Parts: sequence; C-alpha cells; structure tokens
Amino acid sequence: MARTQTRRDFLMALSLAGASGLVGGSRAFAAEGTLETRSVRLTRFGGLCLSPQYVAEDLLRAEGFTDVSYVDINKRRSSLTTAIAEGDADFTLDFAPHVIQTIDAGGRVTVLSGVHAGCFELFGQNEIHRISDLKGKSVGVNLLGLQDTFLTAIAANVGLDPVTDIHWITEPSPSPLELFAEGRIEAFLGTAPEPQELRARKIGHVIFNSNIDRPWSQYFCCMLCGNADYVRRFPVATKRVLRAMLKAADLCASDPALVARRLIDRGFSKNYDRALQTVTELSYDKWREYDPADTLRFYTLRLRETGLIKSDPNKIIAENTDWRFLNELKHELKA
Repeated sequence: MARTQTRRDFLMALSLAGASGLVGGSRAFAAEGTLETRSVRLTRFGGLCLSPQYVAEDLLRAEGFTDVSYVDINKRRSSLTTAIAEGDADFTLDFAPHVIQTIDAGGRVTVLSGVHAGCFELFGQNEIHRISDLKGKSVGVNLLGLQDTFLTAIAANVGLDPVTDIHWITEPSPSPLELFAEGRIEAFLGTAPEPQELRARKIGHVIFNSNIDRPWSQYFCCMLCGNADYVRRFPVATKRVLRAMLKAADLCASDPALVARRLIDRGFSKNYDRALQTVTELSYDKWREYDPADTLRFYTLRLRETGLIKSDPNKIIAENTDWRFLNELKHELKA
C-alpha cells in the first residue's frame, strides 16, 4: 500500500537529501543511464545496526525509485541474506558470516560492499573476565544463528569447543537478556540496541566489543548484498541502491541525531535515546577505508576452521561479489 507523503515527510526527505549531497546529482544520473526498474525491496529486522538501511528510503526515492518497500522477516526462520537469495527481497545489510553461509549453501547472492564495522558486545557477570572464562558457562543469545555464529568463531579462536564448552541459552521466554539481568546466566552476547540497554541499566560488564577489539574490529560486520538476478538484470538500479545505502551510512556518521529521529518517525525504534546511542557508537564511516574482500576472506577462513562451511574464500570472492559499483562510488563520493 502506498504511503501518503505528508509535508513533514517531504521536508525530512529534503533534509536527508541535502545532508547527504544528493541534491544536484542529475548529471551523474544521466551518465549512468535510465533506471531499469523503479521498484526495490529491502528487509526489515529488529537490529538498529541496520540503521542505514532504515533511513535509506528517502534517498532511494531521490535516486528515482518510486516503489520502495520493507519486507518484515522478524518471524522468518531464515537469515536476512537467505531471504534475498530466495527472492523475498532485493537487498539487505547482513552480518558477513551469514552472507558467507548463505553463499556456501548455494544461495544466489551478490555482495556489493561493506557498510559498517562491529556491533557485537559480550557482557559477563563479575566472575567472567575473558572469552576463555566461558568454558562450562551459560551464554544467552537472542538471535540464534547470528550471535552464536559470531561467538563460535571467537571461542574457537581462543581454544574453546563452542559445542561442548558453552551452554547456549536461546529460549525467547524469559529472554536471555532478562535472564542475564537477573543473574541467572553468566554471559550474554548482544547486538544493538541490547548492549546500550544493558549499559543504561548498569548490568554486567563488557568482556568483548567487536567495534573495538582486534582482529574483529578491523573487518566489516554488516555487508550489503543483493539478489544475484536483480544485480545482473538491473545494474543501474543496483548502483543507485548502493549509492543510497552508502550515503545513508555517511549520514549515520555525520548526523546521528537526525537519523535517530528518523528511526523513531518510521517506527524502527521506540526509544530515541537508545537509537541515538546506537547510531553514535557504531562505525558507519569505514566503508571507504576497509576492504570488503578482506572481510569475506577473514570470516570464510574462520567459518571453515569451525566446520560451519566448506567453501574456499577465493571462490566466494570470484563468483559472488561485484565491486565495480563500489569502486565507482568511492571516487564519486569522496569524503
């Protein structure tokens, strides 16, 4: 159903376009050619680390898209990238290991860029001070298949067996976060805005932060990938989607308050302070600096080491990536 654009929406759209340098882009559009489609579907998920995706709608409309929609997959059993591979949506930001696992399973996905660095934080009770202290302990995760995949790679990196050494707590009621808050489990791995909530409530302490701690902080967390058929059939549309997403990432870095207000206005968050804290804390300014191929190579090797995938990193990079649009936009969108 088309959403009626109010005057407030229109003014916000102009603010987003102006803040991100979209105004005056007709010359670049003319050089690219005509949009092959004016429709694009993005995924909608609970994590606020996907903020660039959620504030990209107005930027996509400024790029010429007239039908921009969000597909809610909160209740799906598949990952965001699996939804893309299955054709339920066209583009998504998703955690790099999820992207790799979908490709390893044969999913038709094309990776276009990295967008932001780490958003995972591991909290522990008083007796937990390092990853190795998790041996024999209970660790809560709200997003089974996402958070546990990441912690599996980290735990294996310090010599733990994630299957036998960690007791995973995943049941939704009571939530793992509340179990941790009540002291009933020893550790909790969260993604935004969960860490921000725990810090605000002064619960536990941070053992690990993927936005700060190496080597994980040196690689992208979420990457932009598209349905391979969409990318192949609609290259002009694909480039414009990527441009809107990268401009949205720049906007997150340069004006987190505006982004937080937009997240509230569009119903992606109910708590302005948490939204603002999330957008302010995460590294949305890394897409020019980090190499997305390095991220795919790093995580593919980690997942192979733990037996989660069989694919070779060079094969994934050769067959499931397309960096031409990113390379063009790095030149076009110079900081």
